[in-house]
Amino acid sequence: MTNTARQPTPTRDTATAGAPTTNGPSDAVELRGALAARLVADGIVRDDAVEAAFAQVPRHLFLPGLPLADAYADAPVYTKHDGAGTRISAASQPRIVAMMLEQLQIRPGQRILELGAGTGYNAALMAAATGPSGHVTTLDIDADLVTGAREHLAAAGVDNVEVLCADGALGHSDIAPYDRVIATVGAFEIPRPWLTQLSPGGRLVAPVRLAGAASRSIAFERDTDSWTSRGSEMAVFMPLRGIGDDARRVLDLTGTGEVTLQTHKDNAHHTDPATLAGVLDTTSADTWTGVHFGSGESFEWLDLWLSCHLPNPLMRMEVAATARDRGLARPIFPTAAMATSTADGALAYLTTRPAEPSPDGARRFEVGVVGHGTHGPDLAEQVATAITTWNDTGRNRTVHFSIPDTPPSPATSADRVVLDRPSSPIIITWE
Repeated sequence: MTNTARQPTPTRDTATAGAPTTNGPSDAVELRGALAARLVADGIVRDDAVEAAFAQVPRHLFLPGLPLADAYADAPVYTKHDGAGTRISAASQPRIVAMMLEQLQIRPGQRILELGAGTGYNAALMAAATGPSGHVTTLDIDADLVTGAREHLAAAGVDNVEVLCADGALGHSDIAPYDRVIATVGAFEIPRPWLTQLSPGGRLVAPVRLAGAASRSIAFERDTDSWTSRGSEMAVFMPLRGIGDDARRVLDLTGTGEVTLQTHKDNAHHTDPATLAGVLDTTSADTWTGVHFGSGESFEWLDLWLSCHLPNPLMRMEVAATARDRGLARPIFPTAAMATSTADGALAYLTTRPAEPSPDGARRFEVGVVGHGTHGPDLAEQVATAITTWNDTGRNRTVHFSIPDTPPSPATSADRVVLDRPSSPIIITWE
Protein backbone atom coordinates (compact mmCIF):
# COMPACT_ATOMS: atom_id res chain seq x y z
CA MET A 1 0.00 0.00 0.00
CA THR A 2 1.24 3.49 -0.76
CA ASN A 3 1.11 6.35 1.70
CA THR A 4 -0.46 9.02 -0.47
CA ALA A 5 -3.81 9.17 1.28
CA ARG A 6 -5.29 12.40 2.58
CA GLN A 7 -8.49 12.51 4.58
CA PRO A 8 -11.36 12.28 2.10
CA THR A 9 -14.04 14.93 1.84
CA PRO A 10 -16.48 14.34 4.73
CA THR A 11 -19.65 12.49 3.81
CA ARG A 12 -22.97 11.97 5.55
CA ASP A 13 -24.92 8.77 5.98
CA THR A 14 -28.30 10.46 5.67
CA ALA A 15 -30.84 8.73 3.43
CA THR A 16 -31.94 10.38 0.21
CA ALA A 17 -35.44 11.81 0.56
CA GLY A 18 -38.10 9.25 -0.24
CA ALA A 19 -35.70 6.29 -0.30
CA PRO A 20 -37.07 3.36 1.70
CA THR A 21 -34.55 2.13 4.24
CA THR A 22 -34.66 -0.63 6.79
CA ASN A 23 -31.07 -0.40 7.97
CA GLY A 24 -29.31 2.42 9.78
CA PRO A 25 -26.12 4.34 9.05
CA SER A 26 -24.01 1.97 11.14
CA ASP A 27 -24.94 -0.86 8.77
CA ALA A 28 -23.79 1.21 5.79
CA VAL A 29 -20.48 1.98 7.50
CA GLU A 30 -19.92 -1.71 8.15
CA LEU A 31 -20.90 -2.73 4.63
CA ARG A 32 -18.67 -0.25 2.84
CA GLY A 33 -15.82 -1.06 5.17
CA ALA A 34 -16.24 -4.70 4.22
CA LEU A 35 -16.34 -3.76 0.52
CA ALA A 36 -13.10 -1.80 0.84
CA ALA A 37 -11.43 -4.64 2.72
CA ARG A 38 -12.53 -7.15 0.10
CA LEU A 39 -11.09 -5.03 -2.71
CA VAL A 40 -7.81 -4.79 -0.84
CA ALA A 41 -7.72 -8.51 -0.05
CA ASP A 42 -8.34 -9.35 -3.71
CA GLY A 43 -5.41 -7.19 -4.77
CA ILE A 44 -7.58 -4.71 -6.69
CA VAL A 45 -6.93 -1.77 -4.36
CA ARG A 46 -3.36 -0.98 -3.36
CA ASP A 47 -3.40 2.79 -2.77
CA ASP A 48 -4.35 4.05 0.69
CA ALA A 49 -6.34 6.96 -0.78
CA VAL A 50 -8.46 4.64 -2.89
CA GLU A 51 -9.07 2.30 0.04
CA ALA A 52 -10.10 5.23 2.26
CA ALA A 53 -12.45 6.52 -0.42
CA PHE A 54 -14.28 3.20 -0.70
CA ALA A 55 -14.50 2.97 3.07
CA GLN A 56 -15.98 6.46 3.44
CA VAL A 57 -18.11 7.30 0.40
CA PRO A 58 -21.70 6.06 1.01
CA ARG A 59 -22.57 4.21 -2.20
CA HIS A 60 -26.15 3.64 -1.06
CA LEU A 61 -26.84 7.38 -1.30
CA PHE A 62 -26.00 7.18 -5.01
CA LEU A 63 -28.42 4.28 -5.48
CA PRO A 64 -31.49 5.47 -3.57
CA GLY A 65 -34.16 2.87 -2.99
CA LEU A 66 -31.78 -0.06 -3.35
CA PRO A 67 -31.40 -2.35 -0.30
CA LEU A 68 -28.16 -1.68 1.53
CA ALA A 69 -26.78 -5.14 0.87
CA ASP A 70 -27.33 -4.68 -2.86
CA ALA A 71 -25.82 -1.19 -2.84
CA TYR A 72 -22.56 -2.58 -1.42
CA ALA A 73 -22.47 -5.81 -3.41
CA ASP A 74 -19.58 -6.17 -5.83
CA ALA A 75 -21.87 -6.00 -8.83
CA PRO A 76 -23.03 -3.41 -11.38
CA VAL A 77 -26.40 -1.72 -10.98
CA TYR A 78 -28.13 -0.69 -14.21
CA THR A 79 -29.81 2.66 -13.70
CA LYS A 80 -31.15 3.75 -17.11
CA HIS A 81 -32.44 2.16 -20.33
CA ASP A 82 -33.37 3.66 -23.67
CA GLY A 83 -36.77 3.29 -25.37
CA ALA A 84 -35.80 -0.12 -26.75
CA GLY A 85 -34.76 -1.40 -23.34
CA THR A 86 -31.02 -1.17 -24.02
CA ARG A 87 -28.93 -0.36 -20.97
CA ILE A 88 -27.35 3.08 -21.35
CA SER A 89 -26.17 3.96 -17.84
CA ALA A 90 -25.05 2.07 -14.76
CA ALA A 91 -23.22 2.20 -11.49
CA SER A 92 -20.23 0.07 -12.47
CA GLN A 93 -19.07 -2.97 -10.53
CA PRO A 94 -16.99 -1.67 -7.59
CA ARG A 95 -13.92 -3.75 -8.48
CA ILE A 96 -13.91 -2.25 -11.99
CA VAL A 97 -14.25 1.24 -10.50
CA ALA A 98 -11.39 0.50 -8.12
CA MET A 99 -9.21 -0.93 -10.88
CA MET A 100 -9.58 2.25 -12.93
CA LEU A 101 -8.94 4.51 -9.95
CA GLU A 102 -5.72 2.59 -9.32
CA GLN A 103 -4.80 3.15 -12.98
CA LEU A 104 -5.52 6.86 -12.60
CA GLN A 105 -3.00 7.29 -9.74
CA ILE A 106 -4.81 10.17 -8.04
CA ARG A 107 -2.74 12.50 -5.88
CA PRO A 108 -3.86 15.09 -3.28
CA GLY A 109 -4.94 18.43 -4.69
CA GLN A 110 -5.36 17.32 -8.31
CA ARG A 111 -7.88 18.64 -10.80
CA ILE A 112 -9.77 15.75 -12.43
CA LEU A 113 -12.12 15.59 -15.42
CA GLU A 114 -14.54 12.67 -15.69
CA LEU A 115 -16.50 11.80 -18.82
CA GLY A 116 -19.69 10.00 -17.80
CA ALA A 117 -21.17 11.20 -14.50
CA GLY A 118 -23.66 8.37 -14.08
CA THR A 119 -24.86 8.33 -10.48
CA GLY A 120 -22.02 10.57 -9.29
CA TYR A 121 -20.47 7.80 -7.18
CA ASN A 122 -17.21 7.60 -9.12
CA ALA A 123 -16.79 11.37 -8.90
CA ALA A 124 -17.33 11.18 -5.14
CA LEU A 125 -14.63 8.52 -4.81
CA MET A 126 -12.19 10.67 -6.80
CA ALA A 127 -13.10 13.74 -4.76
CA ALA A 128 -12.33 11.79 -1.61
CA ALA A 129 -9.03 10.50 -3.00
CA THR A 130 -7.77 13.91 -4.12
CA GLY A 131 -8.94 15.58 -0.92
CA PRO A 132 -10.53 18.95 -0.10
CA SER A 133 -7.85 20.90 -2.01
CA GLY A 134 -8.61 18.98 -5.21
CA HIS A 135 -11.55 19.31 -7.58
CA VAL A 136 -13.53 16.99 -9.86
CA THR A 137 -15.53 18.07 -12.91
CA THR A 138 -17.84 15.38 -14.26
CA LEU A 139 -19.91 15.48 -17.47
CA ASP A 140 -22.92 13.60 -18.73
CA ILE A 141 -24.98 14.02 -21.89
CA ASP A 142 -28.32 13.30 -20.18
CA ALA A 143 -29.89 16.09 -18.13
CA ASP A 144 -31.73 13.65 -15.86
CA LEU A 145 -28.50 11.87 -14.97
CA VAL A 146 -26.83 15.21 -14.25
CA THR A 147 -29.70 16.19 -11.94
CA GLY A 148 -29.54 12.85 -10.17
CA ALA A 149 -25.76 12.98 -9.73
CA ARG A 150 -26.00 16.46 -8.22
CA GLU A 151 -28.67 15.31 -5.78
CA HIS A 152 -26.67 12.25 -4.77
CA LEU A 153 -23.48 14.24 -4.23
CA ALA A 154 -25.35 16.79 -2.14
CA ALA A 155 -26.92 14.01 -0.05
CA ALA A 156 -23.45 12.59 0.57
CA GLY A 157 -22.03 15.98 1.53
CA VAL A 158 -19.49 16.09 -1.32
CA ASP A 159 -18.72 19.71 -2.17
CA ASN A 160 -15.66 19.54 -4.42
CA VAL A 161 -17.42 18.06 -7.47
CA GLU A 162 -19.09 20.01 -10.28
CA VAL A 163 -21.58 18.14 -12.49
CA LEU A 164 -22.27 19.55 -15.96
CA CYS A 165 -24.57 18.54 -18.82
CA ALA A 166 -22.36 18.28 -21.89
CA ASP A 167 -21.11 15.93 -24.60
CA GLY A 168 -18.18 14.14 -23.01
CA ALA A 169 -16.35 13.79 -26.34
CA LEU A 170 -15.65 17.55 -26.21
CA GLY A 171 -14.25 17.53 -22.70
CA HIS A 172 -14.57 20.81 -20.79
CA SER A 173 -12.02 23.37 -21.91
CA ASP A 174 -13.28 26.23 -19.71
CA ILE A 175 -11.18 25.19 -16.72
CA ALA A 176 -8.56 23.01 -18.44
CA PRO A 177 -5.88 21.79 -18.04
CA TYR A 178 -6.52 18.81 -15.76
CA ASP A 179 -4.05 16.60 -13.93
CA ARG A 180 -6.16 13.54 -14.65
CA VAL A 181 -8.85 12.69 -17.20
CA ILE A 182 -10.94 9.53 -16.88
CA ALA A 183 -13.70 8.18 -19.09
CA THR A 184 -16.29 5.88 -17.57
CA VAL A 185 -17.85 5.17 -20.96
CA GLY A 186 -16.40 3.05 -23.76
CA ALA A 187 -14.76 4.89 -26.65
CA PHE A 188 -13.90 3.57 -30.12
CA GLU A 189 -11.61 6.55 -30.62
CA ILE A 190 -9.87 8.75 -28.07
CA PRO A 191 -11.28 12.25 -28.67
CA ARG A 192 -8.46 14.76 -29.04
CA PRO A 193 -9.89 17.09 -26.34
CA TRP A 194 -9.27 14.39 -23.76
CA LEU A 195 -5.58 14.63 -24.60
CA THR A 196 -5.20 18.36 -25.25
CA GLN A 197 -6.97 19.26 -22.01
CA LEU A 198 -4.41 17.38 -19.92
CA SER A 199 -1.64 19.25 -18.17
CA PRO A 200 2.02 18.31 -18.81
CA GLY A 201 2.66 15.09 -16.95
CA GLY A 202 -1.05 14.33 -16.86
CA ARG A 203 -2.64 10.90 -17.26
CA LEU A 204 -5.68 9.68 -19.19
CA VAL A 205 -7.53 6.48 -18.31
CA ALA A 206 -10.16 5.34 -20.78
CA PRO A 207 -11.91 2.09 -21.72
CA VAL A 208 -11.09 1.79 -25.42
CA ARG A 209 -12.97 -0.57 -27.73
CA LEU A 210 -10.04 -1.59 -29.88
CA ALA A 211 -11.58 -4.01 -32.37
CA GLY A 212 -14.88 -5.85 -32.25
CA ALA A 213 -15.55 -6.90 -28.67
CA ALA A 214 -11.93 -6.46 -27.57
CA SER A 215 -11.89 -3.60 -25.09
CA ARG A 216 -9.33 -2.49 -22.51
CA SER A 217 -9.05 0.26 -19.95
CA ILE A 218 -5.77 1.91 -20.91
CA ALA A 219 -3.70 4.43 -18.95
CA PHE A 220 -1.97 6.87 -21.33
CA GLU A 221 0.81 9.34 -20.59
CA ARG A 222 2.70 11.71 -22.84
CA ASP A 223 5.85 10.42 -24.56
CA THR A 224 8.20 12.16 -27.01
CA ASP A 225 5.99 11.89 -30.11
CA SER A 226 2.91 10.02 -28.91
CA TRP A 227 0.62 9.13 -26.05
CA THR A 228 1.86 5.80 -24.73
CA SER A 229 0.22 3.19 -22.52
CA ARG A 230 1.46 2.73 -18.96
CA GLY A 231 -0.68 -0.35 -18.44
CA SER A 232 -4.05 -1.75 -19.42
CA GLU A 233 -6.78 -3.94 -17.98
CA MET A 234 -9.65 -5.79 -19.62
CA ALA A 235 -12.84 -3.77 -19.22
CA VAL A 236 -16.03 -3.35 -21.24
CA PHE A 237 -18.17 -0.27 -20.71
CA MET A 238 -21.37 1.07 -22.18
CA PRO A 239 -20.45 3.04 -25.31
CA LEU A 240 -20.02 6.78 -25.54
CA ARG A 241 -23.07 8.60 -26.86
CA GLY A 242 -23.20 11.92 -28.66
CA ILE A 243 -20.74 12.89 -31.40
CA GLY A 244 -18.49 9.98 -30.41
CA ASP A 245 -21.35 7.47 -30.58
CA ASP A 246 -20.31 3.82 -30.83
CA ALA A 247 -23.67 2.10 -30.68
CA ARG A 248 -23.92 -1.68 -30.53
CA ARG A 249 -26.37 -3.86 -32.44
CA VAL A 250 -27.79 -7.21 -31.38
CA LEU A 251 -28.29 -9.84 -34.08
CA ASP A 252 -30.60 -12.76 -33.25
CA LEU A 253 -29.21 -15.94 -34.82
CA THR A 254 -32.11 -18.18 -33.84
CA GLY A 255 -35.21 -16.00 -34.11
CA THR A 256 -35.97 -16.90 -30.50
CA GLY A 257 -33.34 -14.78 -28.76
CA GLU A 258 -31.56 -17.89 -27.50
CA VAL A 259 -28.31 -17.13 -29.38
CA THR A 260 -27.38 -13.57 -30.25
CA LEU A 261 -24.36 -11.70 -31.58
CA GLN A 262 -23.40 -8.30 -30.22
CA THR A 263 -21.99 -6.44 -33.23
CA HIS A 264 -20.20 -3.13 -33.66
CA LYS A 265 -19.59 -0.83 -36.61
CA ASP A 266 -16.31 -2.56 -37.50
CA ASN A 267 -18.22 -5.86 -37.81
CA ALA A 268 -20.87 -4.49 -40.16
CA HIS A 269 -19.30 -5.42 -43.51
CA HIS A 270 -18.91 -9.08 -42.53
CA THR A 271 -22.08 -9.64 -40.50
CA ASP A 272 -25.28 -9.87 -42.53
CA PRO A 273 -28.49 -10.80 -40.67
CA ALA A 274 -29.98 -12.23 -43.87
CA THR A 275 -27.12 -14.65 -44.64
CA LEU A 276 -26.67 -15.65 -40.98
CA ALA A 277 -30.32 -16.52 -40.43
CA GLY A 278 -30.53 -20.19 -39.40
CA VAL A 279 -26.76 -20.68 -39.58
CA LEU A 280 -26.70 -22.71 -36.35
CA ASP A 281 -29.08 -25.22 -37.90
CA THR A 282 -26.38 -26.22 -40.40
CA THR A 283 -23.95 -29.06 -39.67
CA SER A 284 -21.10 -27.99 -37.42
CA ALA A 285 -17.41 -28.55 -38.16
CA ASP A 286 -14.91 -28.70 -35.28
CA THR A 287 -11.26 -27.73 -35.60
CA TRP A 288 -8.97 -28.36 -32.62
CA THR A 289 -5.83 -26.28 -32.17
CA GLY A 290 -3.58 -28.09 -29.69
CA VAL A 291 -3.43 -24.79 -27.76
CA HIS A 292 -4.07 -25.21 -24.05
CA PHE A 293 -5.31 -22.98 -21.24
CA GLY A 294 -5.19 -23.65 -17.53
CA SER A 295 -8.34 -23.62 -15.42
CA GLY A 296 -9.29 -20.00 -14.74
CA GLU A 297 -6.71 -18.59 -17.18
CA SER A 298 -7.96 -15.49 -18.99
CA PHE A 299 -8.58 -15.51 -22.74
CA GLU A 300 -8.28 -11.71 -22.94
CA TRP A 301 -4.96 -11.59 -24.83
CA LEU A 302 -6.02 -14.29 -27.28
CA ASP A 303 -9.26 -12.40 -27.91
CA LEU A 304 -7.32 -9.22 -28.58
CA TRP A 305 -4.97 -10.95 -31.03
CA LEU A 306 -7.83 -12.56 -32.92
CA SER A 307 -9.82 -9.33 -33.05
CA CYS A 308 -6.83 -7.53 -34.52
CA HIS A 309 -5.81 -10.23 -37.02
CA LEU A 310 -9.09 -11.66 -38.34
CA PRO A 311 -10.92 -9.90 -41.20
CA ASN A 312 -13.97 -9.62 -38.94
CA PRO A 313 -13.08 -8.83 -35.30
CA LEU A 314 -14.51 -11.05 -32.60
CA MET A 315 -18.08 -10.49 -31.42
CA ARG A 316 -19.64 -11.61 -28.16
CA MET A 317 -22.09 -14.45 -28.73
CA GLU A 318 -24.66 -14.86 -25.95
CA VAL A 319 -26.06 -18.38 -25.53
CA ALA A 320 -29.13 -19.17 -23.45
CA ALA A 321 -29.08 -22.32 -21.32
CA THR A 322 -31.85 -23.82 -23.45
CA ALA A 323 -29.72 -23.57 -26.60
CA ARG A 324 -26.67 -24.96 -24.85
CA ASP A 325 -28.55 -27.83 -23.23
CA ARG A 326 -29.95 -29.10 -26.50
CA GLY A 327 -26.58 -28.83 -28.23
CA LEU A 328 -27.38 -25.96 -30.56
CA ALA A 329 -24.18 -24.21 -29.45
CA ARG A 330 -21.17 -25.18 -27.32
CA PRO A 331 -19.84 -21.88 -25.98
CA ILE A 332 -16.45 -21.56 -24.33
CA PHE A 333 -18.15 -20.17 -21.20
CA PRO A 334 -21.51 -21.27 -19.77
CA THR A 335 -23.48 -18.53 -21.53
CA ALA A 336 -21.07 -16.85 -23.95
CA ALA A 337 -18.38 -17.33 -26.55
CA MET A 338 -16.40 -15.18 -28.95
CA ALA A 339 -17.40 -15.49 -32.60
CA THR A 340 -16.61 -14.19 -36.07
CA SER A 341 -18.53 -14.36 -39.34
CA THR A 342 -18.33 -13.70 -43.06
CA ALA A 343 -20.64 -11.75 -45.34
CA ASP A 344 -21.78 -14.94 -47.08
CA GLY A 345 -23.09 -16.42 -43.83
CA ALA A 346 -20.31 -18.49 -42.30
CA LEU A 347 -19.99 -18.42 -38.52
CA ALA A 348 -17.17 -19.63 -36.27
CA TYR A 349 -16.92 -19.47 -32.50
CA LEU A 350 -14.47 -20.59 -29.82
CA THR A 351 -15.05 -23.65 -27.65
CA THR A 352 -12.96 -25.91 -25.39
CA ARG A 353 -12.64 -29.53 -24.33
CA PRO A 354 -10.77 -31.16 -21.44
CA ALA A 355 -7.12 -31.90 -22.15
CA GLU A 356 -4.37 -33.86 -20.43
CA PRO A 357 -3.29 -32.22 -17.16
CA SER A 358 -0.14 -30.11 -17.14
CA PRO A 359 3.09 -31.68 -15.84
CA ASP A 360 2.28 -30.42 -12.34
CA GLY A 361 -1.17 -32.04 -12.47
CA ALA A 362 -3.21 -28.86 -13.02
CA ARG A 363 -6.35 -29.01 -15.15
CA ARG A 364 -6.08 -27.86 -18.75
CA PHE A 365 -8.42 -27.27 -21.67
CA GLU A 366 -7.79 -27.34 -25.39
CA VAL A 367 -9.12 -24.49 -27.49
CA GLY A 368 -11.19 -25.36 -30.53
CA VAL A 369 -13.28 -23.59 -33.15
CA VAL A 370 -16.80 -24.57 -34.24
CA GLY A 371 -17.78 -23.59 -37.78
CA HIS A 372 -21.27 -23.36 -39.29
CA GLY A 373 -22.52 -22.53 -42.76
CA THR A 374 -21.37 -23.48 -46.25
CA HIS A 375 -17.91 -22.03 -45.66
CA GLY A 376 -17.94 -22.62 -41.91
CA PRO A 377 -15.17 -25.26 -41.99
CA ASP A 378 -12.86 -22.87 -43.88
CA LEU A 379 -13.58 -20.06 -41.43
CA ALA A 380 -12.96 -22.37 -38.47
CA GLU A 381 -9.59 -23.35 -39.97
CA GLN A 382 -8.71 -19.70 -40.47
CA VAL A 383 -9.50 -18.88 -36.84
CA ALA A 384 -7.62 -21.95 -35.62
CA THR A 385 -4.53 -20.92 -37.59
CA ALA A 386 -4.67 -17.47 -35.99
CA ILE A 387 -4.91 -19.10 -32.54
CA THR A 388 -1.82 -21.25 -33.11
CA THR A 389 0.07 -18.24 -34.48
CA TRP A 390 -0.73 -16.31 -31.32
CA ASN A 391 0.35 -19.26 -29.19
CA ASP A 392 3.67 -19.54 -31.08
CA THR A 393 4.55 -15.87 -31.50
CA GLY A 394 2.39 -13.61 -29.33
CA ARG A 395 1.35 -15.42 -26.18
CA ASN A 396 4.35 -14.52 -24.05
CA ARG A 397 4.80 -10.96 -25.26
CA THR A 398 3.87 -7.69 -23.59
CA VAL A 399 1.26 -5.60 -25.39
CA HIS A 400 1.64 -1.83 -25.69
CA PHE A 401 -0.72 0.81 -27.07
CA SER A 402 0.12 4.24 -28.45
CA ILE A 403 -1.57 7.21 -30.11
CA PRO A 404 1.02 8.86 -32.38
CA ASP A 405 1.17 12.58 -33.16
CA THR A 406 1.50 11.95 -36.89
CA PRO A 407 -0.23 9.37 -39.11
CA PRO A 408 1.58 6.06 -38.58
CA SER A 409 3.10 3.96 -41.33
CA PRO A 410 1.10 0.85 -42.30
CA ALA A 411 1.65 -2.32 -40.31
CA THR A 412 4.26 -4.60 -41.86
CA SER A 413 4.26 -7.50 -39.40
CA ALA A 414 1.83 -9.45 -37.25
CA ASP A 415 3.27 -8.00 -34.05
CA ARG A 416 2.36 -4.41 -35.01
CA VAL A 417 -1.25 -3.51 -35.82
CA VAL A 418 -2.50 -0.05 -36.75
CA LEU A 419 -6.13 0.58 -35.88
CA ASP A 420 -7.52 3.18 -38.22
CA ARG A 421 -9.37 6.03 -36.53
CA PRO A 422 -10.43 9.36 -38.10
CA SER A 423 -8.27 11.55 -35.85
CA SER A 424 -6.47 9.32 -33.36
CA PRO A 425 -5.13 6.06 -34.87
CA ILE A 426 -4.00 3.51 -32.31
CA ILE A 427 -0.92 1.35 -32.68
CA ILE A 428 -0.85 -2.01 -30.90
CA THR A 429 2.56 -3.63 -30.52
CA TRP A 430 3.46 -7.05 -29.20
CA GLU A 431 6.97 -6.76 -27.76
